[in-house]
Order: sequence, then structure tokens, then C-alpha cells
Amino acid sequence: MNISRVGGSLSTVVNILIIVLVFGIIILIHELGHFLMCRWTGIGVTEFSIGMGPCIFKTQKGDTQYSIRCLPIGGYCMMLGEDEEVCDDERAFSNKPIWSRIAVIVAGPIFNFILAFFVSMLLIGLGGYLTSEINYVQEGSGAETAGLQEGDMITHINGNRIYDFREVTMFMQFYKSEEPVELTVLRNDEKMQVLVTPKFNQETGTYQMGLMGGYQVEGDYLVRTKADFLTNIQRSWLELRYWIKTTFVSLKQLITGNVGVNQVSGVVGMADVMNETMVEAKVTGGYLMVSLNVLNFMILISANLGVINLLPFPALDGGRLLFLLIELITRKPVPKEKEAVVHAIGFVVLFILMILITFKDIRNLFI
Repeated sequence: MNISRVGGSLSTVVNILIIVLVFGIIILIHELGHFLMCRWTGIGVTEFSIGMGPCIFKTQKGDTQYSIRCLPIGGYCMMLGEDEEVCDDERAFSNKPIWSRIAVIVAGPIFNFILAFFVSMLLIGLGGYLTSEINYVQEGSGAETAGLQEGDMITHINGNRIYDFREVTMFMQFYKSEEPVELTVLRNDEKMQVLVTPKFNQETGTYQMGLMGGYQVEGDYLVRTKADFLTNIQRSWLELRYWIKTTFVSLKQLITGNVGVNQVSGVVGMADVMNETMVEAKVTGGYLMVSLNVLNFMILISANLGVINLLPFPALDGGRLLFLLIELITRKPVPKEKEAVVHAIGFVVLFILMILITFKDIRNLFI
């Protein structure tokens, strides 16, 4: 028997279980936000489900059915009278005040942001945080020409405040010009502004300033900066800010065509990236590094889910929120049958898109 193959197979199974658990927790927290707000506002819940598709487990408690379904790609909190024009029950969603209904809809995404914040606190508590300090200046680069040095702290890019060197990397990832980039840096507590002219890298096909950073130098090592409790809270908000900002930037690049649809990953693609990352992390840093990477993915996915669900697209929380805002402005609800048709069309579009992305992710597994 090949022991290494058995060990590798076992490791893959464990990774898959971790990935399913991560997605399950994120979906659970999202739906729990809707559920708890329903309870607080007195709205009846007919079913609380984790997962989609055929039911593999269910139990009835009071008026609510609690379900686990076979596809870990979503979930739902089905509310009493949610899509009905008229419902005599006072606990029906449609019979509650407008602000109660809005609170229920936004609670899911808000709970995702709350989850991302607390996981960020755990991540920073265990592994520290990244700064905007420059650790390396490439010889002959635009950064060297501009006079930047190791130890400089970047505070602004083209006038926009940054706190994390990953924001520098993200900015340059989508920068398509040799026009100078204005950086504000701190050197020995003195603020200075420099213009850095990026140079095109033929190998990567990107414009680069020739900088690396984000870490603190300790001897021959680059390490994350440790945080006390108050700093941890501050940096956790900044970590959440970074991932929300990253999601919006990615969506903007997708809409403008700077990012192709083939670069979009679904659940399968994300799971594959998580698996590869955990395998590499175990080799380079052991189980602690694996844990830190899992926490990082939880923050990314949870913040991403919160933002995506707030988009004003039919069938998403943002789509339902849009109809409620229309009702708030016009003081007249949109007819339920018309709203239901719009959401049904949106759901079909999302379902088809999800299938296409999943097919692409599966195909990429074998390329």
C-alpha cells in the first residue's frame, strides 16, 4: 500500500470537509441574520434552510421547519406572506411596517459583515496585521528613480487613503498607464509626496512601480505586525474595509470589461483555490498557517457575500430592498405579482449563470 497516497487522499478529504464547513458557517450566519430579525420584528418564518435543492434533513419546531439541503451553495429564510398580496395573519411579512421589512432584508448582509469583522479579530490576534510599509525597492524601477526607500510608509495613492500594502498591489493590478502615480509617504514621521512612473513588465503584462511591502522587518525576517486589543479592533475594521473595497473594485473591473468573465470563480473554483492554498500552507508553515489562510478565506467570502447580496439585482436581498425603497418613496407597494415575476426572472438568470460558472470551474480542474 502506498502510504503517501493514503495520507494525501485523507488530507484532501479533510480539506474538503473544512471548505464545506466554511461555506456552511457563512451561509448559516447570513440566513441567521434574516431569521433573528424576523423574530425581533414579529414576522413568521415558515422554513429556515441551509443549502439548496433536495432536503436531506428537516425538523419542525413550532411554525418553522428547519432544513439542511444537499447543495451547499446558498440557503433561505422563507417568511410568512413574503410573496402574497394579501395575508390575514398579522405575522405576515407584507403586513409589517416598511422599516421592519427593510431591517429584515438588510440583516443577512450585515451579519456577513459582522462575521467578517470577528473573524478578522481572530486572524489578527493569531497572526498579526499587514501595514503599508515598503520592504523592498527594485533596482532600476520607477520607485527607485522617485527616491522611495525601504521603511517608507505609504499613506495615500493618488489622494486616496490606504492602510495596507495590498491596496497598493490591487491599485497597480488594474493600472494600465505609464502616467505617474502620486504617492504620499511617511519617512521618519515626515510627510512627503512623490511621483512614481510605472514601467511595463512584458512577462506579467502589467505596469509596476517596483515595490513590495506590508511587513515589519525583524532581523532577516519579514513578519506581520502584532496588535494589542484596541489596535486589533481598529485593524479588524480596516481588514473588513479592505475586502469590501476589493469586492467593489472587482465588480467595477468586471462591468467595465477590464476583467473577463473567465476570471470569475464560483463555489467550485473558490473551493479549489482554498484546497491548493491549504496544501501549500501546510508545507510552508504547518497547521497554524493553514488556520490563518482558512480564516482569511472566511473573511473574503463573507464580505463578498454581504456586498453581492446588497446589489439591486432581482432575487438578491438588494433586489428586494430596491422594491421596498420604491414603496418607501412612492408610499405605495409594488404589486406582489409583478415583483414576483421580476424575482423569478432574476432567479433563473442567476441559476443559469451559476451553472455556467460551475461548469467552467469544473472544466478548469482538468486543464
